[in-house]
Amino acid sequence: MIQPLAGGMLIGFAALLLYSTLGRVAGASGIAYGALWGGERPWRLAFLAGLAAGAWLAWGLGAPAPQSPSVDGAAPALTIMVAGILVGAGTRLGNGCTSGHGVCGLARLSFRSGVAVAVFMSSGMLTATLLGILG
Repeated sequence: MIQPLAGGMLIGFAALLLYSTLGRVAGASGIAYGALWGGERPWRLAFLAGLAAGAWLAWGLGAPAPQSPSVDGAAPALTIMVAGILVGAGTRLGNGCTSGHGVCGLARLSFRSGVAVAVFMSSGMLTATLLGILG
């Protein structure tokens, strides 16, 4: 029960630290895009390395590894790559990802982020409900 709270607090602290030191919003997809095709690569690469290191540390401390929704718990590499491309395309179309809109945008009282969060949360709930009914 304490782990989600601690994780949320760390995410909030990291977003605050990034914003207060560099004036940048901690939107993971925008940071990743900028690391590949934009400027200011050093801090972006450090941020992404920190995400990977945090996941590795959590796993090393006994956190369970994420599981795929597939039957055997392992998704084929092609499925993961296609899913990643679709997520990336969606975040570009939506001008941000869940971390950028949900964590940082709502904290800044951004109207656009409020709309984005309402859309992706309701879409997720509808999808989960339909999959529960149809599955």
